[in-house]
Amino acid sequence: MPDAVVIGAGPNGLVAANLLADAGWTVEVLEAQPEPGGAVRSDRGVHPDYVSDLFSAFYPLAAASPVLARLRLHEYGLRWSHAPAVLAHPLADGRCAVLERRAADTVAGLEEFATGDGAAWQGLCDVWHRLGPDILGALFTPFPPVRSGVRLAARLRGAGGLRLARTMVLPVRRLGEEEFRGEAGRLLLAGNALHADLAPEAAGSGGFGWLMSMLGQSHGFPVPTGGAGEFTAALVRRLKARGGAVRCGERVVEVVVRAGRAVAVRTAGGETVPAGKAVLADVAVPDLYGGLVDVRHLPGRFVCDLRGFQWDFATFKVDWALDGRVPWTAEQASAAGTVHLADGVDGLTRFAAQIAMGQVPDRPFALFGQMTTADATRSPAGTESAWAYSHVPHVVKGDAGDDGLTGAWDEREREAMADRVEAQVERYAPGFRSRIRARRVLAPPTLQAMNANLHGGAINGGTTAMHQQLVFRPVPGTGRPETPVEGLYLASAGAHPGGGVHGAPGANAARAALRARSVRGVLTRGQRVLSRRDRSGEREGPGRA
Repeated sequence: MPDAVVIGAGPNGLVAANLLADAGWTVEVLEAQPEPGGAVRSDRGVHPDYVSDLFSAFYPLAAASPVLARLRLHEYGLRWSHAPAVLAHPLADGRCAVLERRAADTVAGLEEFATGDGAAWQGLCDVWHRLGPDILGALFTPFPPVRSGVRLAARLRGAGGLRLARTMVLPVRRLGEEEFRGEAGRLLLAGNALHADLAPEAAGSGGFGWLMSMLGQSHGFPVPTGGAGEFTAALVRRLKARGGAVRCGERVVEVVVRAGRAVAVRTAGGETVPAGKAVLADVAVPDLYGGLVDVRHLPGRFVCDLRGFQWDFATFKVDWALDGRVPWTAEQASAAGTVHLADGVDGLTRFAAQIAMGQVPDRPFALFGQMTTADATRSPAGTESAWAYSHVPHVVKGDAGDDGLTGAWDEREREAMADRVEAQVERYAPGFRSRIRARRVLAPPTLQAMNANLHGGAINGGTTAMHQQLVFRPVPGTGRPETPVEGLYLASAGAHPGGGVHGAPGANAARAALRARSVRGVLTRGQRVLSRRDRSGEREGPGRA
């Protein structure tokens, strides 16, 4: 009997398993897919000479994560690679907003757009340098973050705490307008906010855009050398070195609950796998509660609150094998690993509004990845392994374009939407299509079939909006990995702090399981001591004090 069963071999599940193994627990990880990794996988499915990342690709949160740093994955083969520039947002007139590896270079580029904008960017960086470590410490620990929160509060007393709090809840459009006179700084913040499902007018989008921008400035947007799958491979190697096991092709269909406690899991093949101490679920929230765990084991109020759970945007992705580099009109975009494609902040607002209305965007905001630019091992010299993803509504009510897309995502709709994404790239890189050797289209249902946690292509385990963060994630009154079922812990991006490859939900779940077991052991020992005292008192008689 393993001490712990972990459901799901995504990065959070593997981080949780590693931490439990470090504590001396025996751990078994069960994964439904034929290979581990969840949304951190790569293959050669587009073209045999090109490595393509199936889902996630750039990992600023991983580079900044103290959770992953403590795992020392470089000792298990993980190597990071960087593009010459972090991020670019080309404009139609040939200019380009660029987040450079060095802050001084970013400052110089922004100053060319408007006098004073470089100093404004440096000001944002200075705040990050003072507070960033404590912010990350608070972000990557269970809510409320006691130790890091106390340190952060102490620093904020002398650093304009209320002003920073206001900045963090500002819409990113307003933050950009307050900080920058020119368009470039505003675009860097707003484009980074839309790495989540936060429109430029959404409360909190300013804080998220600033966070992602500062992570890019301080840590870059690195990629694993050789493909995203190398990150997963390092986690698996580390776990196996500590005696942990990963079993793929084993879909869990039930968490077995007895007397209010999770004691085992059952697989689709009919096997019951007992868990001596804990079950950790790297599973989407709606699939766990009312799915793997029957609602009869859950409090009524909790079940009611689950009805308000909201997914983040659905995702549509295209991978390409290009026989040459992308012919950007804005030459500076050629050096960036990540490129944002939208017609300014107004274009981002238009895009988000169309999704909010249930329309497939006619000019989709595209996050474009130049993987060979970031890691030369991804394709032959002089070529590019590239991808782009955009967002679409979960429920399509109409098409803002001319293709009559309905959300059926059959072959006609998949190809039409892929053409639409390519047309958006072509606007900023004329001749792009002529360099396509092969492409692969991953519509929302395809993404979900490849990873059940990506419901409809939702990549963050639930919306990043303020009403489903912190103590509201995944439902009001939670914010921690413990669940209503004793011995069961939520270890997926559905738990605080949410999406991104940083390992925090898995680490929080593992620590909660270890802490609960430790407390249980202390209580058990105390009960034994009291029992011995009672028996001793009975033998020695009532005269003994």
